[in-house]
Amino acid sequence: MSAESGLPTYRGIGGLYEGTLTDDQVPIEVALSGSVLRSQPELTWKYIQQIEAACRGARHNAAHEHVCALQAHVRSSWVLTQNIDGFHQAAGNANVIAMHGDIHHLDCMACDWTQTLTDYANLPPLPHCPDCGGVVRPRVVLFGEMLPDAAIRAYDEMAAAQPDVVLSVGTTSVFPYIAAPVIAARRRGALTVEINPGQSEVSDVVDVRLQAGAGAALGAIVAALDQ
Repeated sequence: MSAESGLPTYRGIGGLYEGTLTDDQVPIEVALSGSVLRSQPELTWKYIQQIEAACRGARHNAAHEHVCALQAHVRSSWVLTQNIDGFHQAAGNANVIAMHGDIHHLDCMACDWTQTLTDYANLPPLPHCPDCGGVVRPRVVLFGEMLPDAAIRAYDEMAAAQPDVVLSVGTTSVFPYIAAPVIAARRRGALTVEINPGQSEVSDVVDVRLQAGAGAALGAIVAALDQ
Protein backbone atom coordinates (compact mmCIF):
# COMPACT_ATOMS: atom_id res chain seq x y z
CA MET A 1 0.00 0.00 0.00
CA SER A 2 2.80 2.41 0.73
CA ALA A 3 4.09 2.18 -2.85
CA GLU A 4 1.31 4.60 -3.80
CA SER A 5 2.91 7.09 -1.42
CA GLY A 6 6.04 6.96 -3.55
CA LEU A 7 8.11 4.83 -1.18
CA PRO A 8 10.86 2.88 -2.94
CA THR A 9 11.58 -0.79 -2.39
CA TYR A 10 15.04 -1.78 -1.18
CA ARG A 11 15.28 -4.75 -3.52
CA GLY A 12 14.24 -5.41 -7.09
CA ILE A 13 14.48 -3.37 -10.28
CA GLY A 14 14.79 0.28 -9.41
CA GLY A 15 15.07 -0.48 -5.73
CA LEU A 16 17.48 1.19 -3.36
CA TYR A 17 19.68 -1.91 -3.31
CA GLU A 18 19.14 -3.43 -6.73
CA GLY A 19 21.76 -6.10 -7.26
CA THR A 20 23.55 -8.48 -4.95
CA LEU A 21 25.62 -6.43 -2.50
CA THR A 22 25.61 -3.03 -0.82
CA ASP A 23 28.46 -0.52 -1.08
CA ASP A 24 30.07 -2.35 1.85
CA GLN A 25 30.00 -5.63 -0.08
CA VAL A 26 27.42 -7.32 2.12
CA PRO A 27 23.79 -8.17 1.29
CA ILE A 28 21.34 -5.57 2.57
CA GLU A 29 19.66 -8.31 4.63
CA VAL A 30 22.95 -8.78 6.49
CA ALA A 31 23.54 -5.07 7.00
CA LEU A 32 20.00 -4.73 8.35
CA SER A 33 20.24 -7.67 10.75
CA GLY A 34 20.06 -7.74 14.51
CA SER A 35 23.45 -9.42 14.81
CA VAL A 36 25.22 -6.73 12.76
CA LEU A 37 23.44 -3.98 14.70
CA ARG A 38 24.96 -5.40 17.87
CA SER A 39 28.46 -5.93 16.44
CA GLN A 40 28.70 -3.09 13.90
CA PRO A 41 25.93 -0.60 14.71
CA GLU A 42 27.44 2.06 12.45
CA LEU A 43 26.97 -0.26 9.43
CA THR A 44 23.33 -1.00 10.19
CA TRP A 45 22.60 2.67 10.87
CA LYS A 46 24.22 3.67 7.56
CA TYR A 47 21.56 1.78 5.64
CA ILE A 48 18.71 2.59 8.00
CA GLN A 49 19.50 6.26 7.42
CA GLN A 50 19.68 5.76 3.66
CA ILE A 51 16.27 4.12 3.58
CA GLU A 52 14.72 6.73 5.87
CA ALA A 53 16.16 9.59 3.78
CA ALA A 54 14.73 8.06 0.59
CA CYS A 55 11.28 7.91 2.20
CA ARG A 56 11.38 11.23 4.08
CA GLY A 57 8.47 13.55 3.38
CA ALA A 58 6.14 10.81 2.15
CA ARG A 59 2.73 10.50 3.80
CA HIS A 60 -0.20 8.14 3.86
CA ASN A 61 -2.23 7.89 0.66
CA ALA A 62 -5.83 7.41 -0.41
CA ALA A 63 -5.64 3.64 0.17
CA HIS A 64 -4.94 4.14 3.88
CA GLU A 65 -7.86 6.57 4.08
CA HIS A 66 -10.14 4.08 2.33
CA VAL A 67 -9.26 1.53 5.03
CA CYS A 68 -10.61 3.99 7.61
CA ALA A 69 -13.83 4.25 5.61
CA LEU A 70 -14.07 0.47 5.38
CA GLN A 71 -13.62 0.13 9.13
CA ALA A 72 -16.57 2.45 9.64
CA HIS A 73 -18.78 -0.11 7.89
CA VAL A 74 -17.94 -3.09 10.11
CA ARG A 75 -18.44 -3.93 13.75
CA SER A 76 -14.84 -4.87 14.41
CA SER A 77 -11.72 -5.13 12.28
CA TRP A 78 -7.94 -5.25 12.35
CA VAL A 79 -5.23 -3.93 10.08
CA LEU A 80 -2.29 -6.33 9.88
CA THR A 81 0.79 -4.75 8.31
CA GLN A 82 4.44 -5.57 7.80
CA ASN A 83 5.19 -1.96 6.84
CA ILE A 84 7.22 0.15 9.28
CA ASP A 85 6.28 3.59 7.93
CA GLY A 86 3.42 4.25 10.38
CA PHE A 87 1.08 5.38 7.59
CA HIS A 88 -1.86 3.30 8.81
CA GLN A 89 -1.67 4.92 12.23
CA ALA A 90 -1.21 8.40 10.72
CA ALA A 91 -4.31 7.91 8.57
CA GLY A 92 -6.37 7.00 11.63
CA ASN A 93 -6.74 3.28 11.00
CA ALA A 94 -7.94 1.40 14.09
CA ASN A 95 -6.55 -1.79 15.63
CA VAL A 96 -3.30 -1.68 13.67
CA ILE A 97 -1.01 -4.67 14.22
CA ALA A 98 2.42 -3.50 13.06
CA MET A 99 4.26 -6.81 12.97
CA HIS A 100 7.61 -5.25 12.11
CA GLY A 101 7.33 -2.11 14.25
CA ASP A 102 7.50 1.60 13.41
CA ILE A 103 10.64 3.39 12.28
CA HIS A 104 9.57 6.62 13.99
CA HIS A 105 10.17 5.19 17.47
CA LEU A 106 13.71 4.97 18.83
CA ASP A 107 14.84 2.97 21.85
CA CYS A 108 18.13 2.81 23.73
CA MET A 109 19.69 -0.65 23.64
CA ALA A 110 21.10 -0.20 27.17
CA CYS A 111 18.41 1.58 29.19
CA ASP A 112 14.70 2.53 29.11
CA TRP A 113 15.16 5.79 27.15
CA THR A 114 12.80 6.15 24.17
CA GLN A 115 11.89 8.85 21.67
CA THR A 116 9.29 9.39 18.97
CA LEU A 117 10.27 11.59 16.02
CA THR A 118 8.93 12.62 12.63
CA ASP A 119 12.12 11.96 10.66
CA TYR A 120 15.85 11.36 11.05
CA ALA A 121 17.00 14.70 9.62
CA ASN A 122 18.74 15.77 12.84
CA LEU A 123 20.19 12.42 13.86
CA PRO A 124 23.95 11.80 13.80
CA PRO A 125 25.26 8.86 11.73
CA LEU A 126 25.27 6.67 14.86
CA PRO A 127 22.74 7.93 17.43
CA HIS A 128 23.50 7.47 21.14
CA CYS A 129 21.25 7.69 24.16
CA PRO A 130 21.35 11.12 25.87
CA ASP A 131 20.83 9.44 29.25
CA CYS A 132 23.38 6.62 29.33
CA GLY A 133 25.37 6.91 26.10
CA GLY A 134 24.21 3.55 24.78
CA VAL A 135 23.53 2.89 21.11
CA VAL A 136 20.02 3.78 19.97
CA ARG A 137 17.99 1.69 17.53
CA PRO A 138 14.68 2.09 15.69
CA ARG A 139 11.79 0.06 17.09
CA VAL A 140 11.63 -2.25 14.09
CA VAL A 141 12.24 -5.94 13.49
CA LEU A 142 15.57 -6.44 11.77
CA PHE A 143 16.52 -9.59 9.88
CA GLY A 144 17.07 -12.49 12.26
CA GLU A 145 15.09 -10.92 15.12
CA MET A 146 11.93 -12.12 16.86
CA LEU A 147 8.57 -10.45 16.35
CA PRO A 148 7.42 -8.14 19.19
CA ASP A 149 5.41 -9.80 21.97
CA ALA A 150 2.68 -7.14 21.81
CA ALA A 151 2.23 -7.67 18.08
CA ILE A 152 2.03 -11.45 18.55
CA ARG A 153 -0.65 -11.07 21.24
CA ALA A 154 -2.71 -8.79 19.02
CA TYR A 155 -2.22 -11.16 16.11
CA ASP A 156 -3.47 -14.10 18.18
CA GLU A 157 -6.53 -12.08 19.24
CA MET A 158 -7.31 -11.31 15.62
CA ALA A 159 -6.92 -14.95 14.58
CA ALA A 160 -9.13 -16.15 17.45
CA ALA A 161 -11.92 -13.81 16.32
CA GLN A 162 -12.09 -15.64 12.97
CA PRO A 163 -12.96 -12.68 10.73
CA ASP A 164 -15.80 -13.12 8.24
CA VAL A 165 -13.85 -11.34 5.50
CA VAL A 166 -10.07 -11.11 4.95
CA LEU A 167 -8.56 -8.69 2.44
CA SER A 168 -4.94 -9.04 1.35
CA VAL A 169 -3.84 -5.71 -0.09
CA GLY A 170 -0.62 -5.01 -1.96
CA THR A 171 1.60 -7.62 -0.35
CA THR A 172 3.52 -10.57 -1.74
CA SER A 173 2.54 -12.52 1.41
CA VAL A 174 5.96 -14.17 1.59
CA PHE A 175 5.94 -14.04 5.39
CA PRO A 176 3.89 -16.98 6.74
CA TYR A 177 2.15 -14.83 9.35
CA ILE A 178 0.93 -12.47 6.61
CA ALA A 179 -0.43 -15.27 4.44
CA ALA A 180 -1.87 -17.32 7.33
CA PRO A 181 -5.04 -15.23 7.97
CA VAL A 182 -5.98 -15.57 4.30
CA ILE A 183 -5.39 -19.31 4.22
CA ALA A 184 -7.23 -19.88 7.51
CA ALA A 185 -10.20 -17.82 6.35
CA ARG A 186 -10.47 -19.74 3.10
CA ARG A 187 -10.38 -23.06 4.95
CA ARG A 188 -13.28 -22.10 7.20
CA GLY A 189 -15.34 -20.70 4.34
CA ALA A 190 -14.92 -16.99 5.02
CA LEU A 191 -14.64 -14.57 2.11
CA THR A 192 -11.08 -13.87 0.97
CA VAL A 193 -10.13 -11.05 -1.40
CA GLU A 194 -6.76 -10.07 -2.82
CA ILE A 195 -6.01 -6.60 -4.18
CA ASN A 196 -2.68 -6.74 -5.97
CA PRO A 197 -1.59 -5.83 -9.51
CA GLY A 198 0.95 -8.68 -9.40
CA GLN A 199 1.12 -12.31 -8.30
CA SER A 200 1.52 -13.24 -4.64
CA GLU A 201 1.72 -16.33 -2.45
CA VAL A 202 -2.07 -16.21 -1.91
CA SER A 203 -3.23 -15.30 -5.41
CA ASP A 204 -4.26 -18.89 -6.10
CA VAL A 205 -5.98 -19.24 -2.72
CA VAL A 206 -8.39 -16.30 -2.53
CA ASP A 207 -12.04 -16.31 -3.59
CA VAL A 208 -11.78 -12.96 -5.39
CA ARG A 209 -8.68 -11.51 -7.00
CA LEU A 210 -8.60 -7.86 -8.05
CA GLN A 211 -5.54 -7.07 -10.15
CA ALA A 212 -5.51 -3.36 -9.42
CA GLY A 213 -3.81 -0.75 -7.28
CA ALA A 214 -4.81 -0.46 -3.64
CA GLY A 215 -6.24 3.05 -3.87
CA ALA A 216 -8.48 2.39 -6.86
CA ALA A 217 -9.77 -0.99 -5.67
CA LEU A 218 -10.40 0.02 -2.06
CA GLY A 219 -12.02 3.25 -3.24
CA ALA A 220 -14.44 1.30 -5.43
CA ILE A 221 -15.32 -1.05 -2.55
CA VAL A 222 -16.00 1.90 -0.23
CA ALA A 223 -18.11 3.63 -2.87
CA ALA A 224 -20.22 0.50 -3.31
CA LEU A 225 -20.74 0.17 0.45
CA ASP A 226 -21.75 3.83 0.70
CA GLN A 227 -24.57 3.42 -1.81
